[in-house]
Amino acid sequence: MTLTVACPNCQKKVEWKTENDFRPFCSKRCQLIDLGEWANEEHKISQPIQGATEVTEEMLDALEDEFLLHNKFFVEPE
Repeated sequence: MTLTVACPNCQKKVEWKTENDFRPFCSKRCQLIDLGEWANEEHKISQPIQGATEVTEEMLDALEDEFLLHNKFFVEPE
């Protein structure tokens, strides 16, 4: 069974499948309308800004190790 969702712009029913290049939108037009609304700052992320967390060297090292673990093409040969 294929999942059907409403297009965020025009509410037309859209099948959620990999062949639909514009999902969750029904068309390129609706996709571009939504992009334009974001560009005009008509949409916002509603979560409040989190408090600042001080980044330590240990945190940066851990992030770098995790990144290199998942992206082996960045590792220099030994």
